[in-house]
Amino acid sequence: MKVKLGLLYGGKSAEHRVSLQTALAVTKALDMNKFDVHPIYINDQGAWVRGGQLTAPAQDVKALELSKGENVISPVSLNKELFPANQSGEDQSIDVIFPLLHGPNGEDGTVQGLLELMNIPYVGNGVLSSAAGMDKVIMKNLFAQAGLKQAKYLSFIRKEWDQQKEELMNSIEEKLGYPCFVKPANLGSSVGISKCRNRQELETACVEAFQFDRKLVIEEGIIGREIEIGILGNDEPECSVAGEIAPKKDFYDYKAKYEDGDTALIIPAELSDAQYEDLKEQAIRAFKAIDGAGLVRADFFLTSNGEFLINEVNTMPGFTPFSMFPLMWQHTGISYPELIEKLVSLALERHEQKQSIKHTF
Repeated sequence: MKVKLGLLYGGKSAEHRVSLQTALAVTKALDMNKFDVHPIYINDQGAWVRGGQLTAPAQDVKALELSKGENVISPVSLNKELFPANQSGEDQSIDVIFPLLHGPNGEDGTVQGLLELMNIPYVGNGVLSSAAGMDKVIMKNLFAQAGLKQAKYLSFIRKEWDQQKEELMNSIEEKLGYPCFVKPANLGSSVGISKCRNRQELETACVEAFQFDRKLVIEEGIIGREIEIGILGNDEPECSVAGEIAPKKDFYDYKAKYEDGDTALIIPAELSDAQYEDLKEQAIRAFKAIDGAGLVRADFFLTSNGEFLINEVNTMPGFTPFSMFPLMWQHTGISYPELIEKLVSLALERHEQKQSIKHTF
């Protein structure tokens, strides 16, 4: 029996284009003999459009940008208990959803909450872990509680910036110094991130970042190697080999990630056995700190004195041809198609466990 897999992609987010690239790569990797693949596109205005079942991989991103004239749906129509069939008697339900969404309104727990309410299995992290993984400030607070070492940081909201800009910049210079990094608190894929070397760049970067979020996080610049590791599983997570990012630019920005591939990805990263064991332990601790499920990519800095500092976790890492997460698992021995099958299996496993929870007493 084939699994009816819904690919949910697009989204009302600044990372809409990234999601489309991820969805394209996944369609090319799926085994159509094992899955009935149903594209579900959320356009940049938030409308849900369901396409016809795919019989072959999508040829390009444009093929995945479904028009509103095709089949605009209500998300609840995906629930097999509420909508077992359409007027013609055809079963329209989905067995499991793969949310290939990046950023707000997709990776932040909102869609996960909707799927929970509809009792539909879905790949990846739940509401809490998705929300915590999206908000860099909440994430850092949880890491601190878990005893994970990280770079110094400050955070503030737009209202505070408007009222006390000079005081905030003074505080950044005093506590973090230059260079520092300005980031929207609730965004990924390096969107809106700037490296600042002086006050003028700092002010410009904050104004730019506030276009994408009401809250910013400012981090001290760390001199060190950028090391990443993949985590896969539910209650018993396992780690991939480590990878290292060696950007040819100042930092791993959006263009390097998704457009020109102008970055060296070193897999496996050159680490001692002791360093790798330390990295795995910290990565799994971070996974558990956010109550992760399914998959997470954990990003670290390795300083010159051999100390790992956690930077962040990504609860829905990209699956593009340049993406580190599937490449690390490929080098670990799990191919791209096998990785997708494993993630679907983990989603169904977690959903089955939830069905045993009592809701009355």
